[in-house]
Amino acid sequence: MSPRELTLVSTATIFGALASALAYRFFFFNHPKKSHPLDSPLNGVVSRNRSSQSPFDPSKRKGYLSWDDYFMAIAFLSAERSKDPNRQVGACLVSQNGVILGIGYNGFPRGCSDDRLPWAKKSRNGDPLETKYPYVCHAEVNAILNTNHASAAGQKLYVTMFPCNECAKIIIQSGVSEVIYFVEKRLNDSNVAYVASHKLLSMAGIKVRKHQPQMDQILIEFKEP
Repeated sequence: MSPRELTLVSTATIFGALASALAYRFFFFNHPKKSHPLDSPLNGVVSRNRSSQSPFDPSKRKGYLSWDDYFMAIAFLSAERSKDPNRQVGACLVSQNGVILGIGYNGFPRGCSDDRLPWAKKSRNGDPLETKYPYVCHAEVNAILNTNHASAAGQKLYVTMFPCNECAKIIIQSGVSEVIYFVEKRLNDSNVAYVASHKLLSMAGIKVRKHQPQMDQILIEFKEP
């Protein structure tokens, strides 16, 4: 196995362990709940407090995460690393054969102190340099750049929020073939950034789809199996 393949396998193993070991509630936007045959008493919750399967039952476990739910959960988990007090966004870049290539969340560039730069959305005196917008890197860009030199060409990008036009440009130029998002920012249809993003992604032939998970949250406890 080549060093690059070892790197990708190691990356996938690490993120698999994180997803299985961290307690995190995601899918926090209001939306209709879906029933699940193996839900715990809280509707829409995947928990480890379910009745265990009979040791004599030869069938595989039911109620496990689909690939789409799994990778979207990784994106939401990544968003928890963001220090933005107003909006936390996460992204997960995945190969066509299901290997995690990179993750990202919204934050300032490396070497730029998040204690010295502003996190504000608005400036009292109208100075845009006193807001976060001129400085922040979006989750999609960070996921594409944090790939350990693996190519994003032909791969899938899971993101908790539909990308803006600037991220759409990076997505297109990097060769990403599909964008899977959880929610679109609730903005007026005339908002230039998102109208332009839809237009760019469509013209570039990139597949875009909204993913609605099968549960509302995932709860994982820190305890022995």
